[in-house]
Amino acid sequence: MELSSKQQAIELIKKSQKILLVTHKNPDGDAIGSILAFKIALQTLGKEVVAVCPCSGTMPDNMNFLKDIDKLQFNIESSKDFVITLDTTEAEVQKLGYKQKPEDNKLNIVVTLSSGQLKPENVSFGKSAFGFDLVVVLDSPDLERLGDFFDQHTELFYEIPLINIDHHSSNDYFGKVNWVDIAATSTCEILVALLEALGQGNQLFNEEVATALLTGIITDTGSFQNVNTTPKSFTVAAQLVALGARQQDIITSIFRTKSITTLKIWGKVLTNLKDEGRLRFVWSTASKDEINEVGANLSEVGGVVDELLKSVPDTDFSLLITERNGNIHGSLRATKKNIDVATIAGMFGGGGHPQAAAFDIKDGRGLEDVAREVVSRIRTHQSNRV
Repeated sequence: MELSSKQQAIELIKKSQKILLVTHKNPDGDAIGSILAFKIALQTLGKEVVAVCPCSGTMPDNMNFLKDIDKLQFNIESSKDFVITLDTTEAEVQKLGYKQKPEDNKLNIVVTLSSGQLKPENVSFGKSAFGFDLVVVLDSPDLERLGDFFDQHTELFYEIPLINIDHHSSNDYFGKVNWVDIAATSTCEILVALLEALGQGNQLFNEEVATALLTGIITDTGSFQNVNTTPKSFTVAAQLVALGARQQDIITSIFRTKSITTLKIWGKVLTNLKDEGRLRFVWSTASKDEINEVGANLSEVGGVVDELLKSVPDTDFSLLITERNGNIHGSLRATKKNIDVATIAGMFGGGGHPQAAAFDIKDGRGLEDVAREVVSRIRTHQSNRV
């Protein structure tokens, strides 16, 4: 009988020693919580782990309560090994050596054969794959969401076995093993089951692992207020609290502590807020200049749509359009359970969950032009629906 994705993932992890963990760019609580918890758990199993959160060089300030968050890397060094591969199917190598000519900056590789022959087509070139046995991508619906990290290290994702663990309905199933559970509220919720299986019970759950996992569940459910919250969310959360998760530290750091820059960027977004009335949605913008003016980071900007805009009464969803990294980013949050904002995000090449989705537009246009087109198309969509 064919193994399930969970069983395949467990088998790959067990036989791998050096593992690379990667999550999406501009990581949120679920991304950070899942990669940090998994890193600690795998190290407990004796694995060598490198964990990468591709971002601008700083983690969200409200995540600093998580122990060892400073051990997460933003990138990995490019391999310095240039590999020359010989296909010896029709030749037997007797000796291998090299001769260096400093005067003309050349290095000659000398292959002495005992039999057969080598042809130019028997020689190929490439870079070393860093020695990783396994790559695990967490909380990312596609490889493009890894940003520049994917562009810089593309070969890693095609030359090494890859496990894709995610909960987004728009997932591209890009891994050798794809554990995608769209019924889960978060990737952290999925990892609870994985760590139970790997540790044969609760052996891999210490206070820090439990706290990191609960962080992802709480942030992706909006502290259990979002419409995506399920009975299982509460059950798993209770289990993690029983295992030592610091629930009050999470709530205090994420929901009750706001920096001055966070409050300032929220003020900018609220000033730009537009109400579409009978079309039942609200939207706002935050330009690069506005974000830089108050010194906010992208995680602070994202908090607006999660904590403020979705609370507007008599609306079906909210939209925040921002400038980031030279592109235009749109974040959508549903305020009603029967609303599917992933469909709306799909109109612009994005995706996500029915209750939370996003899209990126990379055609070089400015914020004002993109916002005008996006809102116009959504108005038409809503006119046909309401």
